[in-house]
Amino acid sequence: MRIGIFFGGPSREREISFAGGKTAFEHLDKTIFEPVPIFVDSFGRFIKVQTEVLYQKEIRDFFPQATYQKEGYRLYAESYPELATADLPAEVGELLIPQDFKHHFDFAFLAMHGPDCEDGAIQGLLEWYRIPYSGPGLMGSAVGIDKILQNEMIALANGQQKKMGVLTYADWQSRNREEVFEEIKNELGIPIVVKAPHQGSSIGVAIVQKDDFSSFVQAINQCFFQLELSADEWADLTKTDKQNWAQRLANLDEGIGFPVIVEGKEIFHPDALIELLDHSFAQVKNRVTISSSNAEDQVLLETFVRGQEFSCGCLQLDEGTPLALPPTEVIKVVEVFDFNSKYKPGATRKRIPVDTSQENNQKIRQNIATVFGRLGINVCARIDGFLTPEGTVLLHDPNTIPGMSPTSLIFKQMAEIGLNVTQALTYFIRQSIRERIRTGKGTWTLRQQLTALDKKIKAGAERTLPRQGLLVKANDAGYKQAQREFGLICAGGTHEAVPVLEISSGEYFRLPVQLMFKEYVEDVIRECGRERDPVLVQTAREGDSLTAFYAGKVDYSVKRVVSLDGIENIESWTILGD
Repeated sequence: MRIGIFFGGPSREREISFAGGKTAFEHLDKTIFEPVPIFVDSFGRFIKVQTEVLYQKEIRDFFPQATYQKEGYRLYAESYPELATADLPAEVGELLIPQDFKHHFDFAFLAMHGPDCEDGAIQGLLEWYRIPYSGPGLMGSAVGIDKILQNEMIALANGQQKKMGVLTYADWQSRNREEVFEEIKNELGIPIVVKAPHQGSSIGVAIVQKDDFSSFVQAINQCFFQLELSADEWADLTKTDKQNWAQRLANLDEGIGFPVIVEGKEIFHPDALIELLDHSFAQVKNRVTISSSNAEDQVLLETFVRGQEFSCGCLQLDEGTPLALPPTEVIKVVEVFDFNSKYKPGATRKRIPVDTSQENNQKIRQNIATVFGRLGINVCARIDGFLTPEGTVLLHDPNTIPGMSPTSLIFKQMAEIGLNVTQALTYFIRQSIRERIRTGKGTWTLRQQLTALDKKIKAGAERTLPRQGLLVKANDAGYKQAQREFGLICAGGTHEAVPVLEISSGEYFRLPVQLMFKEYVEDVIRECGRERDPVLVQTAREGDSLTAFYAGKVDYSVKRVVSLDGIENIESWTILGD
């Protein structure tokens, strides 16, 4: 089956999507699937790219091409609107139109995030052309992109009570802002969480920690994707300072991105923006507002919740019953969990399950499963939340296309029920076809596709493969190498990976699949010395039928090995971290 892997897209999360596309390309089961990389550019065009593109560091390294990156800036394609109709260079790839999708792939694996990518837009396009796709359908996607609607629907589903408010752009621009601040403080208290309602990856999130009006203004503007610049601030900048400022504006991880709107004009390029600002402030203007052309029209305001933060994935069993995975506690090392801290190594630590009672962990799982089903989500989602000191579960931000790097939370949690990344991706594809059948569109074609795929999955789970040993030295470098090798061996489908951790000379532990998804080798060593948590045991038991179909029989236990000779039928050993 040819799998079109869609990555990139026009949203601010495109670089995270780029990383996810590479994961899917590398980890798809090569005995069942043929990956076909499809880059979606800033203008929404679909490009069947050369494989080499996936191994660039970021999107700006290949699109727009290098000739557009020689002006002292690193810019995305939207800064050059003429590219929307320009021919593509052969080294990038081939432009596709939706009518021709079926000539190139049989299924669309969506690794894109944010507006146009998770809100039902691309899903609707694919349904129109009868291309099955991964993840939730139209309704679940539409709900999953709107944080304001989510809050209201979650409250209906599980009865939770969480204070929130909504501030419209019109009110923000027309009302007395100090009065707005006082009203919101009276309603929600301090701290205040401010969110852009249609963004993911912690983009457009700010916390007003103190009773400080200027911090409040900055947070609201940040989540409206606009900034206000004074004449004095601009006058203090040198030419180089202005160029550096404009570059930061263009960076999607720290700026609002181009194009921007200033005084009713759409500006695409940093130099044009600098020229306009120089002219505006020369006309004795005291302040200028710069707004993203894709600015939010309202922001969500929430009361700050104190408690243990968690993230919990939810899958479906074959017949559609929700299966909540083990909740993961997110322990923040930084105070504000924004885009950069979310993807910065060491900014958080993860713990599975949450460090609380078994009863509380199961309460979290029950709430997750309930909300997953009631919000019309299917296939897979990751839902975040808090467990308060009083034992109350408060949920927010369902994510219908979770991050797809090999170390993403969804893969860590699926490993706890016995699935490696390759098997998890196969699940996403197979269950998505099953859910597309339920829509009543192209039913018999999809049923035939599902039957053929099921035969291959079953055959793969039953076959016995030669074994490739991975001897992992007890250091983080070796463990990271082993994680990558483990994933690639699983995807190749020609060998069974057998990871063994060497803690000290002559002391070895054969690692089960779930211990190949920890963050640090010290986490693995700790798990080798204790019994499996009852929450993990219970969750795996509930998912037995799903795991058996994709992975066969799974052993979750850690095996102490006296010597490597005691591990039978190893074809060869790879030593990692020596």
